[in-house]
Amino acid sequence: MDKRFFKLYNLTEEEAIAVLDTPQDQIEEDDSRYVVAAHLVNFQSENSINALIRAIQNTDPSLDNRIVRRKSIETLGRLHALQAIPVIRTCLAEEDCYTVEIAVWSLGEIGCQDPEILEEMAQLLDKPGQLYRVIIHTLAKLNYQKAIDRIKNYIDHKDKTIASAAISAICRLSGDYREMEKVVAFLQHPNVNARRGCIQDLIDCCYYPAIAQIASCPVSLVFRLRAIRTLAETGIKDGSLTFEQIQPSLEKVLRDHPDDLNLVHQYDQPPSIEFVIRELYHTDFGRCYLASKTLLDTYSQDAPQALLTTYAQEAHNDYGAHYHVIKLLGWLCHHAAYDLLIEALQNTAPQFQKSRAAAAIALGEIGDKRAIPALEASLKTPIWDLKYASLMALDKLGEIKSYEIAATDPDPLIRAKVAQTSPKALTAINP
Repeated sequence: MDKRFFKLYNLTEEEAIAVLDTPQDQIEEDDSRYVVAAHLVNFQSENSINALIRAIQNTDPSLDNRIVRRKSIETLGRLHALQAIPVIRTCLAEEDCYTVEIAVWSLGEIGCQDPEILEEMAQLLDKPGQLYRVIIHTLAKLNYQKAIDRIKNYIDHKDKTIASAAISAICRLSGDYREMEKVVAFLQHPNVNARRGCIQDLIDCCYYPAIAQIASCPVSLVFRLRAIRTLAETGIKDGSLTFEQIQPSLEKVLRDHPDDLNLVHQYDQPPSIEFVIRELYHTDFGRCYLASKTLLDTYSQDAPQALLTTYAQEAHNDYGAHYHVIKLLGWLCHHAAYDLLIEALQNTAPQFQKSRAAAAIALGEIGDKRAIPALEASLKTPIWDLKYASLMALDKLGEIKSYEIAATDPDPLIRAKVAQTSPKALTAINP
């Protein structure tokens, strides 16, 4: 592991600014202006904001400096630095489309409402070679009504991530949501980026009718959980939804069985088990889910050993494949995997976080009551999906009384699950 820049994350504000102000050609090997530009998000002060502005005004054409400028623009957006709007505005005219993209995004984060700047952003839709999705998103976020006609030019764009953004943006800006089913249809697009992108568009539009379809979309459950969680919080708050309406979709995603998904891929011929195992490493989770279904339906006898072999060889260190292996061992009720599942449940490495909830579900599937104490311990973590999955597993193991541990959990979805399932827990919440 490259540890050269570890010390930079412990710099004081003054030390970080000193590094950022150093000319790029004088930077020492163990320093990084990019890293400190990101680090300054932790210091919401005039000094940090002014240093980031100076970094943007440094127009050294080297690639390293261009990357530092982009990160500085991003950090100013994250800091909601109103005083940085004029200098960020100048970046809208640059030739580098990535700098333009991050400048537009940053102005959106800051909440810029200057009509002249909003019109400059809208005019970028007439300029070839731009990254239009972010521009469209930002104009809709900032409610710039005058951009509607320009955005309409993108509703049939060949890049469906852009088309989805355009359709949803017009619905938001016009208040007419009749075309949103066209966005929902992208949940079944063969391109994974189109599927992921339209989920974000459905979130931005607070389009509650799509919740069930989002739950069945073959992308990583991280995208689906975030969408359902966000829509649930918004919908319950404004009275449009109840927990009981959200719960089936939420728990379907946490279970994440391939039979509950609307798969978009298929094999043109029966695949070998070796091929299917390799598909668990694919970056398109739609292919991973097809592989999972094939292992369950066609190779259920041979799958456990094949999964354990690939786990030992690679999957233990590949967070995507790791997730699928853990979940499959549960669906296959492979009792010999108990220790491996407990290890996954208790693995605190950030990149393996979604495997912890998967391990909880898997432990519920294999039905070994030895897992109850470990699942109860998971109810005391701050990770909401792990806690919820652990409640589902405890329910599967017939240990509903454990729900009382989470009766006063700070997370409203956890409390709702507890209250619905355990009358005693409900009494604890509302004595």
